Amino acid sequence: MKIISDEKKIKTLIERAVSKIVVKNNLESLLKSGEKLRVKFGIDPTAPDIHLGHTVPLLKLRQFQDLGHQAVLIIGDFTARIGDPTGRFEARKPLTEIEVKRNMKNYLKQAAKVIDIKKTEIRYNSEWFDKMTARALLELTGKATVQQVTKRKDFKNRIKEDADVTGSEIMYPLLQGYDSVIVKSDVEIGGEDQLLNLLMGRRIQRAYNITEQDILTTWLIEGTDGVKKMSKSSGNYIAVTEKPEIMFGKIMSIPDILIAKYFTALTPISDEEIDKIEADINSGEINPRDAKILLSFEIVKTYHGEKKAKEAAEEFERIFKRHELPENIQEVSITIKPRKLIELLMQAGLASSRSEARRKVLENAVKVDGKVKKDPEEVIDVYEGAVVQYGKRNFRKIKKG
Repeated sequence: MKIISDEKKIKTLIERAVSKIVVKNNLESLLKSGEKLRVKFGIDPTAPDIHLGHTVPLLKLRQFQDLGHQAVLIIGDFTARIGDPTGRFEARKPLTEIEVKRNMKNYLKQAAKVIDIKKTEIRYNSEWFDKMTARALLELTGKATVQQVTKRKDFKNRIKEDADVTGSEIMYPLLQGYDSVIVKSDVEIGGEDQLLNLLMGRRIQRAYNITEQDILTTWLIEGTDGVKKMSKSSGNYIAVTEKPEIMFGKIMSIPDILIAKYFTALTPISDEEIDKIEADINSGEINPRDAKILLSFEIVKTYHGEKKAKEAAEEFERIFKRHELPENIQEVSITIKPRKLIELLMQAGLASSRSEARRKVLENAVKVDGKVKKDPEEVIDVYEGAVVQYGKRNFRKIKKG
């Protein structure tokens, strides 16, 4: 594929939803030069789902592909057994090889919703780490000092609190950096919380006499709670595999303050259009709810197609707009995780016992997000903002406990 060096597209690539570039002048020069770049993005299968937070750097990888550059997707099936220590307040529980394989089973299928998987070079870092000799590993450990690795804030905090920092965690940034040596990356993409890991990649490449990669870090996006970074552990995530109507509903539940950020990071809507939407919201020209309907439609369309997005929008319209919910719904704090409907009713305070919950469901008197539920044993995908209803007047809105 011919390399595209269109200045407007390059500007979008290096500025939109981007936190930092190292070294910006060099990367911009390379993009304009017509040289084909090897652009690396790594993801550890520590959980089975890719969520919208993961897609921000994946969308950036797709932009590089659209300009003709070579995307290199590294599945960290080896490093996932350690787990990235970034932002951790305690050591991760090591994953077994079986757990890692189970998690990565559908990773490529999910990533293919964003990037052109047929044009992507896919590598698994077990390819080289499973074969690495003790001599080679010792050589790698000599490329950085303990002080350099442990200066990161998460390690400093743990050491200060006398909490464990394992040797494998200290090795993690070196292993990730060695990936860049193996695939000879010119550019590495990652979330803004990955900056120290990506900088280690430059250091390790330099130590092996390889030209240092440029670094592009992308925004982190808050989850449905509007506070914490989107993650499975926080229960505030929106998986790319969500059913269209669930995805639509979850996006509608985000705080208004995140509308512009989600448009910018997760949709192809132009900056000019986003600026106008934001201005219209601020002036009262449009209701934030209407802006979120457009946002939800665009994101659902990306992962499920236009037909499913229209159906999800119509479903939302039918349930939430034509049958208006009360303005003030009692909130209940519970752990955000899937559970049986009868358990949800009890935890939401809509039933005092399993038998009462079962009876209410069998009476067709229970709805979740406006849908009548008929099976008391159905497992409900609970998320923050979901509305559970019994009869015509009893409503509960789920809040993360």
